[in-house]
Amino acid sequence: MTHPENRPWRGILVATALPLRDDLSVDHDRYAEHCAWLVANGCDGVVPNGSLGEYQVLTPEERARVVETAVAAIGGERVMPGVAAYGSAEARRWAEQAAEAGCASVMLLPPNAYRADERSVVAHYTEVAQTGLPVVAYNNPIDTKVDLVPELLARLHGEGLVHAVKEFSGDVRRAYRIAELAPELDLLIGADDVLLELAAAGAKGWVAGYPNALPRASAELYRAATAGDLDTALPLYRQLHPLLRWDSKVEFVQAIKLSMDVAGRYGGPVRPPRVPLLPEQEAAVRAATEKAVAAGLA
Repeated sequence: MTHPENRPWRGILVATALPLRDDLSVDHDRYAEHCAWLVANGCDGVVPNGSLGEYQVLTPEERARVVETAVAAIGGERVMPGVAAYGSAEARRWAEQAAEAGCASVMLLPPNAYRADERSVVAHYTEVAQTGLPVVAYNNPIDTKVDLVPELLARLHGEGLVHAVKEFSGDVRRAYRIAELAPELDLLIGADDVLLELAAAGAKGWVAGYPNALPRASAELYRAATAGDLDTALPLYRQLHPLLRWDSKVEFVQAIKLSMDVAGRYGGPVRPPRVPLLPEQEAAVRAATEKAVAAGLA
């Protein structure tokens, strides 16, 4: 599939949940099948080793193999690995691994071992950009305590360090400021529960969580929203929002994996320190997913 202007980060890129067996080992065969299934059901590609993929609790060997598994399943053009790490040298090594595996772009958080200042952020993106792969910035000030504000994103883009941003701040007002300051920087929807708002603001892609469980309905929603077809998008968004909002909660990995199980896929367990959902959380996710399945959205 050729992407517009060869921008492989555009469209729906699913931040893939990682299937773990009961002994918590990675099921690579099942992961390959999942990547292929997502593409067959209307998604454009995958983001392995995002926070939804539990990359922080993988061994280096597991993390590398996850990327290679995705590329083997759907082709490198469709794979944008997360390359976040505490140190810039390690993040650069993960970007080099992605390039060697045949990926077309990577997604990078700012430094997050400490509350980095602007110079540190620029140095971090400079280091990883030297691999030559296009870098998509990931702004998640909620979890990382480093905020890629529009002015800083414009600087990173102006210096040729980032080509797009996964915007997870939840502040939809930023979309317009980013477009003013850096019109060529692609805005990617970073949180499922602001999809319609950011699509209306001109987003060029979606780094998505809930398509892991409901890819066809999610793809229909995204395509209608980005086309400005509110008659289709708004009712679907209202229907899906009780699930989409879990993507912005602390327990998003457990919730999405549970929804996968309920929808007839394999979600499976999570690795510690994550723990299973509380009974009332599980009941809420299960009920919302069953309602979506009953409405024909799975």
